[in-house]
Amino acid sequence: MHYSQLIAADCVSEVIKGHNLNHVFERHFDHHPHITPQQKSVAIFLAYGAIRFLGENQFFIRKLINKKITNKKIEALLCVALFQLNHDQSTDFTVVNEAVEAAKYINKSWAGSFVNAVLRNFIRQKEDLKSELKNDEEAFHSYPLWWIKLIKEQYSKDWESILLNGNKHPPLTLRINIRKINLKQYEEKLKSESIDYRVLGDIAVELTQPIPVEKIPGFIAGEVSVQDFGAQLAANLLDLKDGQICLDACSAPGGKTGHMLEIADIELVSIDQEKERLYKVKENLERLQLHAHLKCADLTAINSWWNKKLYDRILLDAPCSASGVVRRHVDIKWLRRPRDIDMFAKQQKIMLQAMWQLLKKGGKLLYATCSIFPDENQRVIDNFIKEHSDAKEVKWSVDSKYSKYENQLIPNENHDGFYYALFEKN
Repeated sequence: MHYSQLIAADCVSEVIKGHNLNHVFERHFDHHPHITPQQKSVAIFLAYGAIRFLGENQFFIRKLINKKITNKKIEALLCVALFQLNHDQSTDFTVVNEAVEAAKYINKSWAGSFVNAVLRNFIRQKEDLKSELKNDEEAFHSYPLWWIKLIKEQYSKDWESILLNGNKHPPLTLRINIRKINLKQYEEKLKSESIDYRVLGDIAVELTQPIPVEKIPGFIAGEVSVQDFGAQLAANLLDLKDGQICLDACSAPGGKTGHMLEIADIELVSIDQEKERLYKVKENLERLQLHAHLKCADLTAINSWWNKKLYDRILLDAPCSASGVVRRHVDIKWLRRPRDIDMFAKQQKIMLQAMWQLLKKGGKLLYATCSIFPDENQRVIDNFIKEHSDAKEVKWSVDSKYSKYENQLIPNENHDGFYYALFEKN
C-alpha cells in the first residue's frame, strides 16, 4: 500500500499547488510505468479521498503540528493517511506502518519517524480532535468558506445536504440507448450477470457497485453509456424531432451529443474548442455507431465554422465553475476562486448571445451548466431575457426523482447539480 500512498501524496501535493487533478494523474502515472492496475486504483482512490476531505485533513495537521511543514509531499502524505484513518476501512496499524514506509522514500533521515509520531498522536487524540472540528466550518464541511457562504445564501433549507452530497462518492448511472435495447431487456442482462442496480426514470439505471466501464454489460456494443441522471435531462428538454438541424455547442466529451442522436434522426453539428476533447466525442459516437459533423473551433468565432444554415435546436452546455459536479471533480472546490464566477458569467453571456443569432424563429435553445451558483445561471438568464425581446422562456418540470429549484437541479442521491433554461425564439 505504501507505493500507492506515495503516488497519491505526489498527486495531492500538486493539487495543493493549484494543478488540475486529472492532468496530475496523467503525468504521474506516465512516470510510473511499472505500477500495477491495483496500485493505480488504490492511488486514485486515496488521492480523491484526501482532496475531498482536504479541509478536514489540514485542520488536523494544524492541531497536531506547531510549525508549518516545509516539505509539501510530507504534508500531502499526512493528508492521505488521515483520510484513511477517518474514512477508510484499513486498520490504524496498517495505515501508519505503510505511511512510515512511504515517508522514507521522500526523506530517509527524518520523515519516517516524523510521520509515525504525528499519526500516532492523532490516533490518541482522535475523538477530542473530531469534537474540535465541528467548531471550524471550513474544516468540518471541507469546503472553502466563500463556497459555503454562497450555498447558504442560495439554498437556506438544503445547504447542508448539498455540501454533504458533494463529499460523497458519485453514483455510476447508465443511459440506455433506445436505438439498440429497451429498459426491460437491459435489466435482464444485469440480472443474468448478478449485477445489482436500481431504475431511475425510463432509460436510466444506477449500478449499486461501480465497475470498470469495459465490464459494464453492453457498453462496448453501444447499448449503454455512462451519464449522470441529471445530465440525461438535457437532450429530452430539447424536444427533438426527426429531420431537424441541430447544434451541440461545447460538446465534449460527448455524452449529450450521443443522447441527442439516440432520440431522433437529426443532422447534428458538434463543436468543441479543444482537439483532444473533441476526439473523445468521436470515440463515443463510434462506439454508439452514430454520426455528427465534428468541428474544432472557437464557438464565438462564428464566421470560422458556421455554414449560414440556421438551427432548429441548439444545446449550449456552457463552461462554468462545475460546482454542481464537485463529487466527481473533488479538486474543483479548492482550485476555484470567487473571481472565477464573474469570469465564467461574462464568457457565458458572450456565448449565449452568439448562439442566439444562429437559431431559427420557432427554434429552441437550451442553456445548460453543471453549476449551482446563481451568478452563472439564473442571473445570466435574467439579463439575457431583458436584452432579447424575441426570447420566450419555456418552463419545464420533472418528477419526484429530481431535486429541483425552478431551473436548478441540486445535487442529491440520484443526480449531480445542473442548471437548464429553455428558450423559444419568437
